[in-house]
Amino acid sequence: MPAYIYANVEVTDTATYETYRQEVPALIAAHGGRYLVRGGAVTVLEGGGVPHRQVILEFPDMAHLQAFYRSPEYQRLVKIRQSASNGTLFAIEGV
Repeated sequence: MPAYIYANVEVTDTATYETYRQEVPALIAAHGGRYLVRGGAVTVLEGGGVPHRQVILEFPDMAHLQAFYRSPEYQRLVKIRQSASNGTLFAIEGV
């Protein structure tokens, strides 16, 4: 069953975030993941949420997603991302 990471990220330091943005795609691919959404225009249809940078990643299953997220390589990038942005990430099982 596929699994997804959904992120709503407010970038606060574009120069530092660019390092994360350049390095993360290869790591996502190495864990079997792919981008479904990466940025782009957002329109709120309902609710009061504030959309920022939207990212949706798809992995073959939750095991691949967790292996990616918990990998030492990604944990290094998490520190960079968190120093350059505020946001929320969700791991979601698909159908």
